[in-house]
Amino acid sequence: MTPQSGARTAPESPPARFSHVRLPCGLRDDVGAMSWAMFIATYSQNSGPLRLGTWECGDDRPATRLGPQPCTFRASFAIGDRIETATAAASGPVAALTAMLYDRGIGLEVVGFHQLESDGHTATFVKGTDGQRATWAVGWSEDSTESALRAVIACANRLMAAVAR
Repeated sequence: MTPQSGARTAPESPPARFSHVRLPCGLRDDVGAMSWAMFIATYSQNSGPLRLGTWECGDDRPATRLGPQPCTFRASFAIGDRIETATAAASGPVAALTAMLYDRGIGLEVVGFHQLESDGHTATFVKGTDGQRATWAVGWSEDSTESALRAVIACANRLMAAVAR
């Protein structure tokens, strides 16, 4: 099992898990006394109303194209009980996902982005805002892109949960 499910037990706290690097400022003080399970339950929120299904870059780029080029990303995701598919042309997956969400009425601006390596996995910490509130979220995966996408989804879920309160 991966830490995403909260099943890992050691080390016990987020600062201990990332002892070789510092957690992002602004998150560090909030999580210092949390257990790893509580940290994942609070900041990863992958069980919210927004869930990512498939994800791919649909462009076949010849190796002769130089420089940054937009890619057409395709995704399927669930918003509540609706399954939707979307496409967006963007320079990277986070930009594409936030554009797809915005087109569906879920505004999320990423104002902080940090990726850290630990135990062969990438932890992505995203600070996002909907214009009213700001919150941190985390995604965890062996793949850095999947980790980033999970963090964006978790951040959107945390912001949507704050509105629902």
